[in-house]
Amino acid sequence: MNFKTGKNEKPAKDTPLKTKKPFRRRISKNDRKGRKDRKDMRRLISIMAVLMGVILLGAGAAVAFLFLSRKEEPEQNMQQAPDISEKIEIPAQEEEIGSDVTKHIVTAGGAVWNSFKKRPATVELPENAEDFADITECIIDENKRISVTLEGDGIPKSDDKYYYLFAMNTYDTGILEGADYLDRDYKNSSINLKTSLNYNLAGSRLFKKFVIAVKKDGQYVPVSTPSYITNPEAIARFGSVYQQPVSKKGLLVDPNKLRGGELEDLGVKQAAYNIPVARLLGPTSSAAYPTIYYTYNGKTYSFNGQVVAEYDIVFGTLTSKGITTTAIILNNYSSAYTQLIHPQARGGGSAPYYMFNGAEESGVEYMAAVGSFLAERYSDNTHGRISNWIIANEINARKEWNHMAYTDIETYVEEYAKAFRVFYTAIKSVSSSARVYISIDQQWDRNIKNNTNYDGRDILDVFNRNISSKGNIDWGVAQHPYNVPLTEARTWQGSRYVEHGAGTSMITMANIEVLINYMKQEQFRDTKGEVRSILLSEQGYTSHAGEALQAAAFAYAYYKVAAYPEIDGFLLNRETDAGEEVAQGLAFGLSDGGGRHKQIYDVFKYIDTPEHAAHTEFAKSIIGITNWNQIIR
Repeated sequence: MNFKTGKNEKPAKDTPLKTKKPFRRRISKNDRKGRKDRKDMRRLISIMAVLMGVILLGAGAAVAFLFLSRKEEPEQNMQQAPDISEKIEIPAQEEEIGSDVTKHIVTAGGAVWNSFKKRPATVELPENAEDFADITECIIDENKRISVTLEGDGIPKSDDKYYYLFAMNTYDTGILEGADYLDRDYKNSSINLKTSLNYNLAGSRLFKKFVIAVKKDGQYVPVSTPSYITNPEAIARFGSVYQQPVSKKGLLVDPNKLRGGELEDLGVKQAAYNIPVARLLGPTSSAAYPTIYYTYNGKTYSFNGQVVAEYDIVFGTLTSKGITTTAIILNNYSSAYTQLIHPQARGGGSAPYYMFNGAEESGVEYMAAVGSFLAERYSDNTHGRISNWIIANEINARKEWNHMAYTDIETYVEEYAKAFRVFYTAIKSVSSSARVYISIDQQWDRNIKNNTNYDGRDILDVFNRNISSKGNIDWGVAQHPYNVPLTEARTWQGSRYVEHGAGTSMITMANIEVLINYMKQEQFRDTKGEVRSILLSEQGYTSHAGEALQAAAFAYAYYKVAAYPEIDGFLLNRETDAGEEVAQGLAFGLSDGGGRHKQIYDVFKYIDTPEHAAHTEFAKSIIGITNWNQIIR
């Protein structure tokens, strides 16, 4: 054929024929590549057909699942698309896959199937939906945002595929109608949701509690117990406020003796001082001490400049003397600041101090502002440093020291815990190293019928459960192991109220190991697994029956304290006798009202020095021992 003309032509007769070769069409390089691609494609299609047959027979559910996951429809009792937690990486294919294609497809299909099998089961919510999952972490993260982690078994059936994060007020018992969610994510066995902190702004969430919910029948239903932020110290401006005391020896100081040399002479290492909150608040009429205006969370509060100046002198002086200071925040009554008084405590009562108000927004706001103001004021050497904060006094003695209408112990502790957490969060968000304590007295496990107070043991049990269930924090216990009765100085003398087991009616210095052993239990440990700080913040021994007995009682108590590393401080009540207490037979002072030093003065002075033995030897015969080790259990 003439390829130019397309016609068949015969060769000339006189032209000899050449040897005939097979005809081969010239194929370009691109044509060869296309042919090979088509061949590979046919092979790929064949393999995929076989693979699909296998998948359809053995893994049909996975295919259905992948198909359904593309739909954006609410759940109708069917599983939703998972967020595949394992990243499926298919190796990059070279230009010519060749025979390895089977391996790649099988690997990818197997990964999808394995991921599907690992997806938690979809389950119905329990009757109490809050039991479905747990908030395992509610913290301020490194970006100063609130980070909430939820973990649970399975995925709850609901109207859609999401978990939702909500913020609640301290006093809220559920998600408010019409509340907006702060974040959402696809449901899984473990999720993390985040929101802004808005620190010190009108929309601050520092004191909120957080809950995660699903939408069920058009309503948001919590699937976890609410949790508070557990690390407010993450945003603290001051990191080294706490002063490690040189020894455990402490004293409730006489403000009239602050500027003299008595505290130095006594070698006081720790001190305690009361702050009745209402006394701090409000304007002052003194030009020399103008009103202090403090803005917090978008609102401005007034503090009495003259009263604040008094505390500046007290805490500044103690700090300058190297004394570790404990402040006791008390809720005294003022008609101008009733918002600080719990609604169930406004009906009156004989107690000088009242339950703080964590049940209303105005109470929460004031407590937060007061706690933040005090922590800022006393976190450096300008006005003094406060290392320890005790929130209220002897709260188990409801009638005497923390008035609120009588109720069951769970409700009572819940109301105290709300207030405690507000103060804790306010203080720790400013002073990261500060320690914050709950206060109980020596009445431990009395079990008195129709008692309208509470036992210290029960208070600790309920408080610990309450705090742990809503975001564990590093609270400590400040206990007052007074003698029984208070007028009896001889701590070592046997009493039917004082036993050496957890069921003892009272805890005094004779059986203080009961409290230590109780706090060593696993459920009471702090967030690091350590025994919580124990501060013996108030106890005294009367000289009413003789100064030698008083001095011996202090020596007995202090040597016991020194033997227990779990006790961080022992603050004796008091530096000088108080007239109203002396009238009741309670002459607790190191000095009498006229300033004369009692025998206990020198025992106190030398008890934590190398000269202690010479000043305490006399006490052994009074107590009936020959060696101080005999009093340790």
